[in-house]
Amino acid sequence: MTGNMPSSGPKRAPSRTRAALLAGCAATAALTLTACGGGTAATTNKDGFAQAPQKDGALTVWVDATRMDAAKLYQQQHPDVKMDIVGYDGDANGSNYLQTKVQLFNRTGKGWPDVVFSSQNNEVTWAVDQNFAAPLNKGLIPESTLGQFAKGANDVCTVDGTLYCLRNDLSQAVLWYNAPLLKKFGYTVPTTWEEYQKLGEKVAKEHPGYLVGDAGDTFTPEIYLWASKCGANHITGPKSVSVNTSNEACTKMAGLMDVLIKNKSMSISGVFSTDFGKNKADKVLLMPGPAWYGGALFQGTFKTPAKQIGVAPIPQWRGETSPSTGNVGGGTWLLSQHSAHIKAATDFLKWVTTDNAYQGEKAPGFPAYAPAADNWLKGQDASGYFATDLSALKNASSQVWPGWGSGQFSQEAIWAATVKPGLTQGKSVVSMLPAWQDSIVKYARSNGYKVSQ
Repeated sequence: MTGNMPSSGPKRAPSRTRAALLAGCAATAALTLTACGGGTAATTNKDGFAQAPQKDGALTVWVDATRMDAAKLYQQQHPDVKMDIVGYDGDANGSNYLQTKVQLFNRTGKGWPDVVFSSQNNEVTWAVDQNFAAPLNKGLIPESTLGQFAKGANDVCTVDGTLYCLRNDLSQAVLWYNAPLLKKFGYTVPTTWEEYQKLGEKVAKEHPGYLVGDAGDTFTPEIYLWASKCGANHITGPKSVSVNTSNEACTKMAGLMDVLIKNKSMSISGVFSTDFGKNKADKVLLMPGPAWYGGALFQGTFKTPAKQIGVAPIPQWRGETSPSTGNVGGGTWLLSQHSAHIKAATDFLKWVTTDNAYQGEKAPGFPAYAPAADNWLKGQDASGYFATDLSALKNASSQVWPGWGSGQFSQEAIWAATVKPGLTQGKSVVSMLPAWQDSIVKYARSNGYKVSQ
């Protein structure tokens, strides 16, 4: 199993009032593209948006390197479909390449891809207002299909009840662990954060050098603080956010991290750093992290031998009755409302997100489409690599806490600029919570958000 690398941008989108898709255009059966920023040919209102004239020609699909295999497999299985497969960065690390190009296409009235993959889960925060993303639940994709995506999976794609993208995969956080090492040391898998901290303290005393986690990556808050229900990033409206890093859910988790960072059972190197891979990869006892850690990190980067890595539910605070976890990454597919090949584009979109040929058998990450996810899990279990079954991944797929939103600002960028440098200087996470809050507020306001604290 391999999976998505982390990407900047939040992972849950707000439900917000939809901006007019065709502001300034007459709501008639025959519109002109000129009135909406391009072309002169007549359009037709259908499936909830004004569609461009349909014509023959190649279906243009933009994908990142990881999804290139998906597009090629579709082409192989559908030889009659003309395709122009274009590779791009997938908006990785919040590059905003897609948004920049769409702005250009909107000015020139041409160039839009028919379907595009993004590694970001917050593209609808701009792609709706800029008249790029087509609505999918107004006739293009049947409800019988949409209803089989994991609970909450397409929240990041939904604006005021209208769906504008489909989730490719989920990156729910779970607890990865080295099963034979845990048994050798005489420990059991912790089920609560309190047990997790005590185990980290024991490891530091009894087996110094071994690790129960890592706090060195820019996506650290999306693993620990999101799972703890920290109210640092609650999107409350189309351009509003509530930021409170001083609540108990934040301070408890920050305090836990400080204890384990101080006793060195939690690293601050970052799992993809050269230092970690060279000196610490074989010292991992426990590691909270996203679904793709199993393949991309342990099987891929660390090259951990088979039958060592197991997976369990991420711990919960003692007394918690509503299990929650965080999310790191994933991705979405968008269909352009400017497409002149709607039928072909819709068929590809549905296939690439739901068909077992790709999602169930070859996808690198945990599929958002539940039937494909079941098939994918069977394949992972049959591979013989993991020391346990992967049922914890399925259970966690519906437990991602919805209180961490999907604004246009990147929490990973904020953490990288505000908290990570302090960790390397020996500052505690608790002491940096106020600075983290101030930074979130500034980033949000710079993106036009109204902030409540």
